[in-house]
Amino acid sequence: MASPPAPRPIPVGACVFDAYGTLLDVHAAVGRHAARIGAPGDGKAAALSALWRAKQLEYSWILSQTGDYEDFEALTERALDVALATHGIADPLLRQSLLAAYRELDAYPDAGPALAALQAKGVATAILSNGSPGMLAAAVGAAGLAPRLDAVLSVDDLRIYKPAPRVYALAAMRFGCAPRDIVFVSGNAWDAYGAARFGCRVLWLNRTPQPEEYGLDRLAEGRITTLAELPDRIFA
Repeated sequence: MASPPAPRPIPVGACVFDAYGTLLDVHAAVGRHAARIGAPGDGKAAALSALWRAKQLEYSWILSQTGDYEDFEALTERALDVALATHGIADPLLRQSLLAAYRELDAYPDAGPALAALQAKGVATAILSNGSPGMLAAAVGAAGLAPRLDAVLSVDDLRIYKPAPRVYALAAMRFGCAPRDIVFVSGNAWDAYGAARFGCRVLWLNRTPQPEEYGLDRLAEGRITTLAELPDRIFA
């Protein structure tokens, strides 16, 4: 049987990335301190990290839906407190260590090389994130990604979280182009959906992979399993 044709390269005005879960590994903070959370192989650290992330996102969605706002750093702290309490952990020093580690998350190994390759091709790059400006500056700097980005955009300017449509408009305004001229890359299916509904051309980064959600097989330009695939998919 013949192999399917390779996807056509996508012309772009800019390539815009989600930060947490796309360029930055949201589970790296707990990973650094896993030995302080549970015994090897008991799954407690992984469960705590998953709940921390789930509550962080839940709080952002609830606030946006109710017309309220707190910055992402505050939500991250509140979510961690719930995750720790749920797992019966009362350790102020561990809490402090985890929050400090979250400000300096590891970049995924494919993030820097992909951004560099796009930069070499003349493609403008940016982050569009729920993260507060201080969090993003610390994380992007610690991960060594700052020289590879033309802009780091935060929802804090609008005081509402993704997937609100006007968040994605920040990218179009920053680069002075139509949504269709932006390729948006996210490792979060709900975020990819939000960008696609706004009108961006979306590549869903499905690392694990996870099953298709939100009709992304229909709405997105396609899916990739690693950022190493990205430079061959787009051009300036």
